[in-house]
Amino acid sequence: MYLKTLHVRQFRNYQDQKIEFTAPKTILVGNNAQGKSNLLEAVELLATLRSHRLARDRDLIRDGDAIAQINATLERAVGISDLTLTLHRHARRCVAINSETVRRQMDFLGVLNAVEFSSLDLELVRGSPDNRRNWLDTLLIQLEPVYTHILQQYNQVLRQRNAFLKKSQESGVRSQESQLSIWDAQLVTAGTRLIIRRDRAIQRLAPIAAAWHASISGSTEVLQIQYAPNVPLAKNHAEEVQQAFFGKIQQRTAAELHRSTTLVGPHRDEVKLSINQTPARQYGSQGQQRTLVLALKLAELQLIEEVINESPLLLLDDVLAELDPFRQNQLLDAIQDRFQTLITTTHLGAFDSQWLKSSQILYVQTGTITN
Repeated sequence: MYLKTLHVRQFRNYQDQKIEFTAPKTILVGNNAQGKSNLLEAVELLATLRSHRLARDRDLIRDGDAIAQINATLERAVGISDLTLTLHRHARRCVAINSETVRRQMDFLGVLNAVEFSSLDLELVRGSPDNRRNWLDTLLIQLEPVYTHILQQYNQVLRQRNAFLKKSQESGVRSQESQLSIWDAQLVTAGTRLIIRRDRAIQRLAPIAAAWHASISGSTEVLQIQYAPNVPLAKNHAEEVQQAFFGKIQQRTAAELHRSTTLVGPHRDEVKLSINQTPARQYGSQGQQRTLVLALKLAELQLIEEVINESPLLLLDDVLAELDPFRQNQLLDAIQDRFQTLITTTHLGAFDSQWLKSSQILYVQTGTITN
């Protein structure tokens, strides 16, 4: 796939800016806080309807404006698509494909595929389990667009069940547990669908990431990625997962009523990252942790490419500065012209002359782009 144009209006610090992409690689150069990352965020939103910054829609709209709009023209093997995402300060966002409004978000997803790699991704190793769940969910949204609907369903049931638990202090225990069983059934149904898909995705991603990691580390380190669901997962079958889910909920019901929150379910899952059988967050240097994240991102690219039979876009947000020269070269060599790549940087020193000759170079200053 090839992103031909990107047009942002009243988005972040941009008033009205259009870019035509003329090369497989585009380097966005500028000082910090000029708007380079905002352009990559716009592409990410079109791909996943999520931002790795986890911003609210109203935070994405330029100060003083009521709406923001992101428009892109994308060329794929099946033809050319025009994508539009409109953000409203006081209303719900809306999306359109080829000027036709799309009612269900999952029907918009999967048209544009992209992998974002930013300095924030180092938190995949060092951060909380929530970082790793968000990363896995974002990948799954692109692999299976229906996943966004499943995730929304689960989160809605979880919110409602938690609200019931908070109110339950006022009623009798029998009444609580009777009504709670209704929410249990909904939580288990939605949660099981999440667990099975997460497990399947990690099973596919893990060997690809391990191969990339071995290549980058010179086979001196072994990367292991393990999905560790909050609910025991003996087999990847819905009935067994549901039984285990119900069993664990029943064990924790008294604790949940006491603490007024849901203690069982995929919102408490973990993705374990280990190097040479040692937890990665406790292992070695920042350089080794960066190697792990780099391997994960390259694996994401490869997995998406295998699933959709086209190369996704790669968005590199100021990550070259975070990598030493060896890892920079590993990344740049892996990209070549295989993936259309948008890169932000404060200077061009990290790129060799061949890269610069084959790249489109754009300069970003206070929300304005020049050649």
